[in-house]
Amino acid sequence: MKISPQQDARRFPVNALETDLLVAGGGLAGVCAALAAARDGLNVVLIQDRPVLGGNASSEVRLWANGATSHMGNNNRWAREGGIMGEILEENLWRNKEGNPVMFDLLLLDLVKNQPGLTLLLNTAVYEVEKNGSRITGVRAFNAINETFYQVSAPLFCDATGDGVLGFLAGAEFREGAEEKEELGEKMAPGASFGHKLGHSIYFYTRRTAEPVTFTPPSFALKNITDIPRYRRLTSSMNGCDLWWLEWGGRLDTVHQSEEIKWELWKIVWGVWDYIKNSGRFPDADRLTIEWVGTIPGKRESRRFMGDYLLCQQDIIDQRDHYDAVAYGGWSIDLHPADGVYSTHDGCRQFHSKGTYTIPFRSLYSRSLDNLLLTGRLISASHVAFGSARVMCTCGLLGEAVGRAAALCHQQRIAPRTLAAPERIGALQQHLQASGCYLPRQRLSDPACGATVTTSSEYQLTRLVPNGQWLALAERMAILLPVRRGDSLPEMTFRLRAQTPQMLTLQLLGSEKSGNFTPELRYDVCQTEVADERDYAFRFDWVSDRDQYLFVAFDACPGVEIALTENRLPGLMTVFNSLNARVAKHTRQIADGDYGVDEFDFWLPRRHPHQCFPALHLREPLRCYPPDHLLNGHLRPEQQTNAWVPAADDAAPHICWRWQTPRTFSHLTLVQDNDFDNAMETVQMGHFYAVTPHCVTHYRLWADDALLAEVTHNHHSVREHRFTTPVTAREIRLEILATAGALPAIYALNFR
Repeated sequence: MKISPQQDARRFPVNALETDLLVAGGGLAGVCAALAAARDGLNVVLIQDRPVLGGNASSEVRLWANGATSHMGNNNRWAREGGIMGEILEENLWRNKEGNPVMFDLLLLDLVKNQPGLTLLLNTAVYEVEKNGSRITGVRAFNAINETFYQVSAPLFCDATGDGVLGFLAGAEFREGAEEKEELGEKMAPGASFGHKLGHSIYFYTRRTAEPVTFTPPSFALKNITDIPRYRRLTSSMNGCDLWWLEWGGRLDTVHQSEEIKWELWKIVWGVWDYIKNSGRFPDADRLTIEWVGTIPGKRESRRFMGDYLLCQQDIIDQRDHYDAVAYGGWSIDLHPADGVYSTHDGCRQFHSKGTYTIPFRSLYSRSLDNLLLTGRLISASHVAFGSARVMCTCGLLGEAVGRAAALCHQQRIAPRTLAAPERIGALQQHLQASGCYLPRQRLSDPACGATVTTSSEYQLTRLVPNGQWLALAERMAILLPVRRGDSLPEMTFRLRAQTPQMLTLQLLGSEKSGNFTPELRYDVCQTEVADERDYAFRFDWVSDRDQYLFVAFDACPGVEIALTENRLPGLMTVFNSLNARVAKHTRQIADGDYGVDEFDFWLPRRHPHQCFPALHLREPLRCYPPDHLLNGHLRPEQQTNAWVPAADDAAPHICWRWQTPRTFSHLTLVQDNDFDNAMETVQMGHFYAVTPHCVTHYRLWADDALLAEVTHNHHSVREHRFTTPVTAREIRLEILATAGALPAIYALNFR
């Protein structure tokens, strides 16, 4: 029994914490920032004002996380995010390939709670900031669940709150709404009719039942469905993120009027459900019930804070490579009308760049405050550029970048602005890549610290045998093959058939920008008449002036079929000039106005398990996977496959790194293929594989004759091995014992 006598007043307890880095906001950006900093040795406090982590990706909102892969609907091949964001996606595939949002919550909580040096405060909201001049010195926060105040002091702070609570309270410079076209020369800058801000959305799930279910709408439900100009798009089969366009609030203050926006969205959702259930237009809806409706909106846009660089439309469309690039994006510039569901405009205006673009570190800290890092939706970007950089997997990359930057700033006792200097930023870029973070058109310098490398074998592409399946060339199709400077493709033979003679055209296409997969250049063309089933040979009279990927493109010819193979090779792919309705309206990007964007064809892969590759025979072998790839510092297919692959008949594949004199190291990071083209959306969609086929699932690492590590049941592309006692050896050997079913592909073993 505890009896408290009457008092004039009481106070809630105060918990004072000191830490190296405070991260405010537990969405994917904040989670990745906190994990990265803690893994680099900082003590980190992560404050999250919700009961779960993940932000818009959590079970509270249930939006799938996506990024540069854009649902595999653009030309960004092998562009899935790496580093910690990639680790989260791969772990979710392993644990939760069905896409259960509650299981994704669990995964994030498990990662954060299992991380040494990281203190998590859930249900805790920052409400006050302490400053000393242009430096934040501490924050105050309150947890209404345990009735406790927290006072946290730190030398470095990271704002990942989405609305910029830290930056706002500390007085940092920020913007809301869209810039005028004249300020930055952005032709996509919206006018007053379209509106200057993106709104919120609320999603819902439905479930089919055995018996009819009735529905009585609440009093606040939308009464007249025709108030929604696009109401004819509604069907009884729509669910969850399919209804992202049930959006509203872009004309309001998307911070302080969020509750008003939420009630309007509830009005819309229940009005839509009333229409589906009770209008009589959807007879199959009588056995549908609502399983779940979001209780908080998924917010797209509010404050954007000013750094030393303002990312703009031209950075994305022109794919500018910044000297201080520490992350990348690849989602379309995706702008929505401010009136949302009530607008007569289309639900979105999307334009893609021809490839990935980079994001500079100068956009990831406040220019107003000396020790405030920015990540997620808060980065220094125009409204137009924000339309691309805001998506969650991109935000996760930005989170890791600022987390690892915080560790460097702490170690060197410097401010983020100092780290952005040209002579310093390379340390962050190299550290990110050494940790498995791919950066487009960059490379890790000397990943093997001067070692020579030998391998047990090398796969050389000569013949892929038919498997008895055929594919009609009903649409343009191409295979992506790498070629080196000064080389040409060998003569290629494909098995084809047609019921009546057909003229088939093959084109050899390439990309203007190295590393892109948008084929604007036509190098050569050849034709042949296809009739009876047999092998047909093609030869292109052309020599490459650079390392690059080529498109061997078959024109559409529905009367011709091509034989397929069972073989799937890493870094090689079949793509189709086709449409992904989630992110585009046509098989070609078409600008219906002067928006300052390019027009080009989309060349898209098929999702597992529907990927395919033609059977073929090459007159001379194509060396796609030589051992020297293991030393070039490239972590993805880009100009070349950049991977080593053993011969198909190699029963004991292995790699040896050797030095003339013994080397000492404390970290080994293995980077291997895990299908970086697979979008791996986190929730709702579900996926075919729990582990992609090329992944090395069982391996051993040896230092001279001593076993360093044995890993079983691996499902990650990046595996870091840290040794409490540094290892000294003349030789390191990687022994590959099993994969998830296909040939393995290794990019690098990084030594530190």
